[in-house]
Amino acid sequence: MRVALGVQYDGAAFRGWQAQKSGVRTVQICLEHAVSKVANQPVSLICAGRTDTGVHSIGQVVHFDTTAVRSKRSWVLGSNAHLPSDINLIWACEVAGDFHARFSALSRRYRYLILDRSHRSALWRKRATWHRRQLDAERMHVAGQALVGEHDFSSFRAIECQARHPIREIYHLTVKRQGGGIVLEIEANAFLYHMVRNIAGVLMTIGAGDRPVEWGREVLERRDRTKGGVTAPADGLYLIKVFYPARFSLPGSFISVPGFVRDSVLA
Repeated sequence: MRVALGVQYDGAAFRGWQAQKSGVRTVQICLEHAVSKVANQPVSLICAGRTDTGVHSIGQVVHFDTTAVRSKRSWVLGSNAHLPSDINLIWACEVAGDFHARFSALSRRYRYLILDRSHRSALWRKRATWHRRQLDAERMHVAGQALVGEHDFSSFRAIECQARHPIREIYHLTVKRQGGGIVLEIEANAFLYHMVRNIAGVLMTIGAGDRPVEWGREVLERRDRTKGGVTAPADGLYLIKVFYPARFSLPGSFISVPGFVRDSVLA
């Protein structure tokens, strides 16, 4: 049978999702070890999106094939018992054989949290990007609208990106002030390597007043990563949801999305 899992993790102490030959700590290695214990056989996991070093997940989706028969409860609680404290399963369900965590996805949604003030926060360390200068969220939002739609995002892909082509479609991009920080939210059919962080870097530069609002469109049209500004830190980046066709009937995450609710949490 094919089983899908909803996964949450704090990415601060991981070298990203994907298992690496060097044997460094990754989400995939830890999760495959735990699920294999429950299945009592080796399993290989396929994820919806391979998050980078330091990136968190609220709504990562993975799938695997197995001959082991377990209840949904057993997959979740059993795997969680073998997982470190910075990873946990949220749900599990049997899915159709044509379901694929990556290729069946319609879109992915990310959220990027920015704490823009003069002093850092111990409580938000590794969970929000700290920018020492106050940013103009409205300018950032306006600049971001030039990126919505289907475009060549060569200016926003890392040099190491191995995607076959740079064409992606952004369905929506919003920037707003929330509590004492700024929340950038972006949804697209797929993302290039470092694409969200490169977009965040450009928008923060505009929000700081170092570049005009039009610079976002100019960077996009150049199709040249060397002209694309600074890559924003991974701190504060969350994969919050992956969307699939309704016919697969995947459960919701039932997890609140991180954000700046009120100033008091920013102490």
